[in-house]
Amino acid sequence: MVDIPASRRDLMKGIGLGTGMLASGSLAEGAVGKVKEQMEQAEAKASESVAADPTDIPEPIDRFEPKTHEVELVCEEVTAEIESGVTFNYMTFGGEVPGPMIRVREGDTIDLTIRNPDRNNKPHNVDFHACYGTGGGAEATTIAPGEVERLRFKAMYPGSFIYHCAVATMDFHISSGMFGMILVEPREGLPEVDHEFYLGQHEVYTDKDKGKEGHHGFDFEAMKAEEPTYVLLNGEEYAYTADNKGPLKVETGDTARVFLVTGGPNVTSNFHPIGNVWSKSWAEGAIESEPEINVQTKPVAPGSCFIGEMEFPVPETVKLVDHALSRVVHKGMMAEIKAEGEPDREIFDPNPDESNGGGGDGGEGGY
Repeated sequence: MVDIPASRRDLMKGIGLGTGMLASGSLAEGAVGKVKEQMEQAEAKASESVAADPTDIPEPIDRFEPKTHEVELVCEEVTAEIESGVTFNYMTFGGEVPGPMIRVREGDTIDLTIRNPDRNNKPHNVDFHACYGTGGGAEATTIAPGEVERLRFKAMYPGSFIYHCAVATMDFHISSGMFGMILVEPREGLPEVDHEFYLGQHEVYTDKDKGKEGHHGFDFEAMKAEEPTYVLLNGEEYAYTADNKGPLKVETGDTARVFLVTGGPNVTSNFHPIGNVWSKSWAEGAIESEPEINVQTKPVAPGSCFIGEMEFPVPETVKLVDHALSRVVHKGMMAEIKAEGEPDREIFDPNPDESNGGGGDGGEGGY
């Protein structure tokens, strides 16, 4: 079973028209032009990046009374570049990997609408690890293309939790990008930090060697053998690094909270900030637990989450990696946080033998 990229016919269907309407000449010239424009826009969208912006996070919650949130998840099957010159058919919530972060307070109610547009080819659903109920809501939300379903549940326990597609071929859907995070803040909220970043790790199994130009189909045998072609943060090779969309930005003296959701479906992340530590760390996203202090590398299993905080006393580029380092070197797994500001040579001096005390922006080494 191999997926193919969206065809011209699929694009026409996606904008509500049939290819025969153009062939028959039944549209006025202006309408034909509009259809062509819509097709070009659809084709452009089909090649856009799926990498979610790590700063696109709902604001921290500063209320104490419960609230009902109307949440909509749209299942989007899209074709995009996994690296330059290589395309892949993703399955997503909202057209991005990971799916949107949902942020609520303990005791809040989620009134969910899930949509599976008729331009899609597959059934989908959603399993919330933050939900008491059969399959985390998966059974109640299973929908074919063209269908809509609703689900309501109360967020009873705080923490950060994965949500993911859970149809029969769930490993295929999750590997293709269909996962995200719901953050349930405790009633008292979270401590204030200067920045928050949201990342999702998953692995992708393709039928061509990594980097081979062209369209890559899905390799089910490689998935069963747990031999991924790519291991990624936010669905794209090195998406948030200096060589791609650019690093995330902070200033010296700032603090940052990083949320990681590991979709998997098979590979455990060994999450490590090169040049830094997790000054506070909550395993499994269990935010009401006492944090571990100054943790270097934290395992984050598939189907789980992590919350970690960092400090930035000196200018540097922190590389967020899976410390199974072949995944960094050969499979595309890295993001960067660039801290800018004045050096503090009492803490870090890359040139101690120079009479002026040295300089530089952090003396990054050989990763």
